[in-house]
Amino acid sequence: MADRREPAVPAVPLLIACALGIEKFALRAGDRRRGGSGATVLRTGMGPANAGRAVRAACGTEPFREAAVVASGFCAGLAPGMHPGDLVVVEEARLGGVSTPCTGTDLLAKAVARAVPGRTVHRGPLTGVDHVVRGHERAQLLAAGAIAADMESAATLNSAMETGSRPVAAVRVVVDAPEHELVRIGTLRGGISAFRVLRAVMPAFLEWHRSLLLPRR
Repeated sequence: MADRREPAVPAVPLLIACALGIEKFALRAGDRRRGGSGATVLRTGMGPANAGRAVRAACGTEPFREAAVVASGFCAGLAPGMHPGDLVVVEEARLGGVSTPCTGTDLLAKAVARAVPGRTVHRGPLTGVDHVVRGHERAQLLAAGAIAADMESAATLNSAMETGSRPVAAVRVVVDAPEHELVRIGTLRGGISAFRVLRAVMPAFLEWHRSLLLPRR
């Protein structure tokens, strides 16, 4: 009897955006450990302007016009008690009065916890900045409701949504925190820890991507 099943619907592409070469290296190394997923890791360059420009260009062309977009890499933790190597699953990304809510954060947070067991996973808003934040500025951003800050995530997600409605998410690895400023002794150790965590988190992105139920046009 002939197989009458409908052909599989092509997967919507997954675009993972990061700023730094070391972040791209970690993410691609994590993907290679799984034999390669087909996800594309885009290095945008540092800062909100570069991130926005690179993501708008990518999402405005095939095959990424309807791609799911994840912003990833390192971030500054804002809350006391955060440590290098902790993870932040972003619930909304804020920049310049614009707030972009993330898709499927419950599932993503669970997937992240499974991918990197033993690491603390934080959830909450992330704020976009245009420079490294320290000291009193970190405390001010926390008071405004954010638990993490970086220069690219909010610009990445905002720009992705400007080119068309799509699933977006952001997961960052804490590389410095209130008790672990970048300028202090131990930064190198914290950076190595964060790199290893970022390398291990790729399976969570793939699980989130597989779970998406995208509306058909």
